[in-house]
Amino acid sequence: MPRYLAGRFAQALAVLWAAYTVAFVILHILPSDPITLQLSASGADINTLTPAQIHTLKARYGLDDPIVSQYLHHLWDALHGKLGMSLTQNVSVGSLIGDKLPATLLLTAVALPITLVLGFGTALLATYVQWRPARVLLARLPTVGVSLPQFFVGLLLIQVFAFSLSWLPATGHQSGTGIILPAVTMALPGSAMLAQLLTRSLSDTWSEPYITTARAKGLTRAAVQLRHALRNASLPALTLLGVVVGYTVTNSVVVEAVFSRSGIGALTQQAVLGQDVPLVQAIVLVASVLFVGVNLIVDLLYSLLDPRVATAARLA
Repeated sequence: MPRYLAGRFAQALAVLWAAYTVAFVILHILPSDPITLQLSASGADINTLTPAQIHTLKARYGLDDPIVSQYLHHLWDALHGKLGMSLTQNVSVGSLIGDKLPATLLLTAVALPITLVLGFGTALLATYVQWRPARVLLARLPTVGVSLPQFFVGLLLIQVFAFSLSWLPATGHQSGTGIILPAVTMALPGSAMLAQLLTRSLSDTWSEPYITTARAKGLTRAAVQLRHALRNASLPALTLLGVVVGYTVTNSVVVEAVFSRSGIGALTQQAVLGQDVPLVQAIVLVASVLFVGVNLIVDLLYSLLDPRVATAARLA
């Protein structure tokens, strides 16, 4: 088991390094210049500056160094918890993320239970109901949920529940109920993926011999599904759960834009448009840490729930 955990931890570090490196490379191959964008955002005219003044600005942020030197410098600082200064807002990147992250984490914390309820509920109903038209409809719903663009879902929910029915606010943080529509919008794609996998897994589980034995003992269909089928069928879904959590967090960019919420998603959009290299890299690093952390927890839970994983880890 220690060897298994060490391997998973090494993989997690490799994922963090790869995410950080890819973000750095993409931002530096963009055709625009961060200094030009910074000056434009502040209302200054770059044509009025001398080459010496532009060079001074670049030197201030280390943008006059070779690309490799910039990369190694940023990577070294990140390893020591130094995320740098925002190019466009001229404040600490850490403080910007610290201000916006709680709102996104709250939205994610509300969206995840909705994801689980919708995903597991749809799969359980799709495999429990015996009337064929209803089973077919429930089995097709996850495909629709995955296919619909998230911004369209958000706008549709706003139109129905905010404008037509006036039940919930459309945008902003004005009230506690304002988080419901964005949370549902954020949850739908993940719940659809979860329902797709769990429906297939439950359908396969129903043909297992132990299910036949359980039904022969006189247990009701609901009892067999909840006590026997669900436990074994949910193991593959547990593996997907880590991906769903990461997918839910990354969807905050679209959701926060549609619902005019201030969080990491909105901050990411501003940082990318402004080519704010330190801020984008810090956001990517934070999101990667959350994603990798959740997946490590899922791996540990999987090894506890499935003895075959723990046995394989001991033999490795």
